[in-house]
Amino acid sequence: MLLPSGYGRTWHKARTLALTPAGEASDLARRPYDLRHAGVSLRLNAGVPPTQVAEWAGHSVEVLLKIYAKVIAGHDHVWEGLTDEALGD
Repeated sequence: MLLPSGYGRTWHKARTLALTPAGEASDLARRPYDLRHAGVSLRLNAGVPPTQVAEWAGHSVEVLLKIYAKVIAGHDHVWEGLTDEALGD
């Protein structure tokens, strides 16, 4: 059985071993939960439909978009390109 304090120490030691000094000094994977957030963000940015990402994450689409809307904002050029492609432009 791993106690919460042991879990945190193990996580921080793993970060030290896995990351460069600059990566370790950053917020990258500061907490195990950050990996979940990164996975959801990656899928949304890759163009996986929010309905599918929400299902995988165990969220409703409403909650997913409320939390992660900032992740997909600013990608208008991507979505416009996909729309143009679908229209044959």
